[in-house]
Amino acid sequence: MTKVKILWADDEIDLLKPHIMFLENKGYHLTTVTSGNDAVDEVGENYFDIVFLDENMPGISGLEALQKIKELDHTLPVIMITKSEEESIMEEAIGSQISDYLIKPVNPHQILLSVKKNLDNKRLVSEKTNSSYQQKFRDISMKLMNRLDKNEWMDIHKELIHWDMELQKTTDDGMSEILDAQKNEANHLFSKFIKSNYLAWLNDTEEAPIMSHTLLQRSVFPLLKKTDKPVYLVVIDNLRFDQWKMLQPEFAQRYRVEDEGIYYSILPTATQYARNAIFAGLMPSEIEKMYPDLWKNETDEGSKNMFEKELLKKQLTRNGFDIPFSYNKITNLRAGKKLADNFKQLVNNKLNVIVYNFVDMLSHARTDMEVIKELADDEAAYRSLTKSWFEHSPLLEIFKKIADVGGEVIITTDHGTMRVQTPVKVIGDRNTNTNLRYKTGKNLNYKAKEVFEITKPAEAFLPKINVSSKYIFTLGDGYFVYPNNQNYYTSFYKNSFQHGGISMEEVLIPIIHLKAK
Repeated sequence: MTKVKILWADDEIDLLKPHIMFLENKGYHLTTVTSGNDAVDEVGENYFDIVFLDENMPGISGLEALQKIKELDHTLPVIMITKSEEESIMEEAIGSQISDYLIKPVNPHQILLSVKKNLDNKRLVSEKTNSSYQQKFRDISMKLMNRLDKNEWMDIHKELIHWDMELQKTTDDGMSEILDAQKNEANHLFSKFIKSNYLAWLNDTEEAPIMSHTLLQRSVFPLLKKTDKPVYLVVIDNLRFDQWKMLQPEFAQRYRVEDEGIYYSILPTATQYARNAIFAGLMPSEIEKMYPDLWKNETDEGSKNMFEKELLKKQLTRNGFDIPFSYNKITNLRAGKKLADNFKQLVNNKLNVIVYNFVDMLSHARTDMEVIKELADDEAAYRSLTKSWFEHSPLLEIFKKIADVGGEVIITTDHGTMRVQTPVKVIGDRNTNTNLRYKTGKNLNYKAKEVFEITKPAEAFLPKINVSSKYIFTLGDGYFVYPNNQNYYTSFYKNSFQHGGISMEEVLIPIIHLKAK
């Protein structure tokens, strides 16, 4: 193994012989100089893995030498060593992108720790993360063997997301494969859990978790009654919990998290059903019955979510809220910028609802556009792309303005999305819907064990287009394919992000309460 090469610049280098010998005995190769100019010359002529730089030397100062070294190689880690504890010197060094800052006198173990922290950091973190997950693997497996309740499934989902994001930082693909297998097993068991409990929940509101149609009543309306500040409900379409965790650091400077919850999307986990249920406070068949002019079925032409504002207004009225409110749906960059520019128009409303559609468009583009497929090849890349979008979006600017006026925020979504891997054969007539994760129609042919079937839509409060209509949902990472041209569509849609079916990623979705600092 190649020795790590260290450059150490200090005008009192002779006094540091014990430190140098200590590092050499640990297997490091040391080059020493006594001035900042010599340090710059060495970096210009030779390769080093790390530099220790005294802040106070004759000739150019350590800070000046640091700047010149960074001009030669901005990626080279530089550790500043100084006798001074002046805040201004520390700030200037940090601003010049030092990797560490040590105060004299330093001992050999401090130096060794700094080397390991800066050069072995990824390896050490990787080894520690892998070791920690190995210990947790058995614990999670034992939990999955129990009969988990609705809250325990939320905890399992959060735990698996945590390890997915931690292992993403490591270099051990083998451990990630083990986690993927555990996630698949969890989704298999979660699908059984939903099949066993979903219909019962719809008829027992006390036993049921918070679901799409009860979200506002149980999570938003209590906040409206409690706070005297304006409430901003931001529905980011198709936002998974792991995507929220990726975005969370962007809020840390301006907000504190009051509650980081999860709720259950209704089935189908698709915008037409779940988001209408959120704003109506009703299940789909109840919307169709109470407000037939505000509901569109699968076979109807036009957008299926045209009346969210009207449904919201009716729900507010039914629950006794006579308050000024706004509703804005953002479907493109121009509309987002316009809302950010006109933010002042929102501050006098008690409730402001913002529906932001980018993440949903990203998942559809992920299927249809080759370049997006390459940018979002897996969950980690999908999260990263979401974060990159958010950092440069008008939505971030809107959140900054909400914080400036001291508003309270609830961030949520209507459903998540699943990266599909397993084709599931289905046969349907030409009136069958096109969604890959659920199908509804009257002549569906499939293997019952591969799906969750609802043969009586009324029991699930779902509309039926004709007398013999039924609904079927894929489980885990499945996706529906027709026998006609099956190989082509199996290949085309495999590894794409879809929604409408049953998986933790689609059903267990974030409901986050933020308060401006």
